[in-house]
Amino acid sequence: MTNIQRRRFLISASALAATSALGGFALAQTAAKIKIDDKSVLIVVDVQNCFLPGGSLAVGKGEEVIPIINKLGASFANVVMTQDWHTPGHVSFASSHAGKKPFEMIKLPYGDQVLWPDHCVQGTDGAMIHKDINIPHAQLVIRKGFRKTVDSYSAFREADRKTVTGLAAYLKSRGLNRVFVTGLATDFCVAWTAMDARREGFEVSVIEDACRGIDTQGSLAKAWDAMKKAGVKRIQSGDLAV
Repeated sequence: MTNIQRRRFLISASALAATSALGGFALAQTAAKIKIDDKSVLIVVDVQNCFLPGGSLAVGKGEEVIPIINKLGASFANVVMTQDWHTPGHVSFASSHAGKKPFEMIKLPYGDQVLWPDHCVQGTDGAMIHKDINIPHAQLVIRKGFRKTVDSYSAFREADRKTVTGLAAYLKSRGLNRVFVTGLATDFCVAWTAMDARREGFEVSVIEDACRGIDTQGSLAKAWDAMKKAGVKRIQSGDLAV
């Protein structure tokens, strides 16, 4: 082999190696997609009128999650929704405490409680799941916060940390062990749901772009930090094979 032929061979070999490496990288990227299996469940948290534009406790850009959640929902065989369902005069409402304003903090028998504007009162339009949520095959709606004297953020356990909703037992009885959480708001009901799911032994991911937060007094960053420490994965909808 002449020197010229040798150089041509080495250049061709290098190009082939580079092409193979790039191809392998592309395959690795494709393989990295998270597959949704029959043990996976999508939890759609509180996409209700009160938390959307025009609502009494609207989450900024909350409406942006709806098309993302609908697309995700079509890929999950198992879907659970949650719904805030408060009594009139609920203990979490600022209006129930003389001289108090929304977003102030008070002490209740079960601990610190953020006071909220009146929202998601049982039977009102504000409490309804938004009409554009289109997941007709959702099997279960968990209503929470219906006890007048205790708030409830988590889909699994109320704010007293003692009263359970029964969701964990339901999921386990059906053999579902991979939980993907979406909805409103990231730093409250989504985060509490995700962390309680971890405490119950589920593998948990929060789909960040399918959530929006309130972010009062740094609550969003604190929530993400707490979720990370609890072992909750932070992913995007594009990470899923849908």
